[in-house]
Amino acid sequence: MSSEPTVEEIDKLYNKLDKDAEASGYHLNPDKEFTKELVKSLIINESRYGYWACPCRLASGNKREDLDIICPCDYRDSDVEEYGACYCALYVSKDIKEGNKTPGSIPERRTPREKRLQINKSKTPSFTSGSLKTPVWRCRVCGYLCARDEPPGVCPICKAKKERFERFL
Repeated sequence: MSSEPTVEEIDKLYNKLDKDAEASGYHLNPDKEFTKELVKSLIINESRYGYWACPCRLASGNKREDLDIICPCDYRDSDVEEYGACYCALYVSKDIKEGNKTPGSIPERRTPREKRLQINKSKTPSFTSGSLKTPVWRCRVCGYLCARDEPPGVCPICKAKKERFERFL
């Protein structure tokens, strides 16, 4: 692949992301020109790093270090729920998609690299529920599990709403 993606490559990935997002209860930014620039950046990052690093963050090139910013990033759901858009505004809320709300500034949730590296070095795996720092939520409809501060707005598997989740651990 060349370093500059073709219009066809961009359109193909845009259509795939749009279809996948809508099928999972998410929405791409309705500004197609802006969104296609982000999609172009995802393709460039995949060519550069081998993965879709967030187009609005600096990737290290080390996949293990960048797992949290591989699109869709770990922060997408929280950002969309709280601010109506993810950090780069690729994914937006239904209100923004329908033009009922405009996206604003989204603060960076990502921990600085130095601190992430310290945290990763000090982590010792533990699988007992008493040691989990992040709650685990279970979709009561399909059983989907996710570990995060709040349940997702929509279950990515069965499309059940946030109210259908219960705290599992």
